[in-house]
Amino acid sequence: MKIMVNGLPGNMAKIVISAAIARGYEVLPFSLTGAEIEADTVTHESIDFTLVKPDVRDKDIIAIKQAHGDFISVDYTHPSAVNSNAEFYIKERLPFVMGTTGGDREKLEKEVMNAGLYAVIAPNMAKQIVALQYMLEKMATDFPGLYKDYSLNVVESHQKTKADTSGTAKAIISSLNKTGIKPFGYDQIQMIRDDRKAQEVLGVPPEYSSGHAFHTYRLESPDKTVAFEYKHNVCGRAVYGEGTVDAVEFLDKMISGKSEQKLFSMIDVLKSGNMK
Repeated sequence: MKIMVNGLPGNMAKIVISAAIARGYEVLPFSLTGAEIEADTVTHESIDFTLVKPDVRDKDIIAIKQAHGDFISVDYTHPSAVNSNAEFYIKERLPFVMGTTGGDREKLEKEVMNAGLYAVIAPNMAKQIVALQYMLEKMATDFPGLYKDYSLNVVESHQKTKADTSGTAKAIISSLNKTGIKPFGYDQIQMIRDDRKAQEVLGVPPEYSSGHAFHTYRLESPDKTVAFEYKHNVCGRAVYGEGTVDAVEFLDKMISGKSEQKLFSMIDVLKSGNMK
């Protein structure tokens, strides 16, 4: 299966392209991008990519499909484009992996489900972090009231170019809210998007200021005598790129096998054992 990675000249798109090429995938020399991007082309991994703007994508995708046949789209664009891009993939019948966070996720999944289009949608493509999310959700389901009346404090730091609140933080908070803690809203998350503060508060190495994801979830008992912390720190973006290509390979198998289920999460990818 060929891959079209959308979101150039963004760093995540480049990471996914490199990971896909390393595994022997053919990456199409095109990438959907935003109207604000001034460049028309970008070179990465010795490939000259044509950047396809929103005003011409309906026309250009016809020629791309005619020239290259079937392919899986990977989306690492911008949170503001999540739903409109998904509508485009649905209209053009392009199976896709949505790595971009943000947007109206409920609407996203509902429209893809109703359209019967093959897709993997996840707020986080890092396999190990997804496994942690699954573990915490299972804990919340199996042991409701485990952290009754505990308070929660969440600090998450990402590069200052990340536009939205962490989708992973939201997912984990959703699970922890089911364990009996004092209700915790997404607006209570301490978001750090400042290089110096990231280094001082969470210990982010300076060389990874432009690409990191440090999360700490601290639970404290009402009398402050007991505390638990869940933490996941990622420097760089390679782990997300590898997980994304795992998702592509999984989706390729589901399409080839004509799976009746068509909408998947990274949990489905993990359970399949289809990981490198």
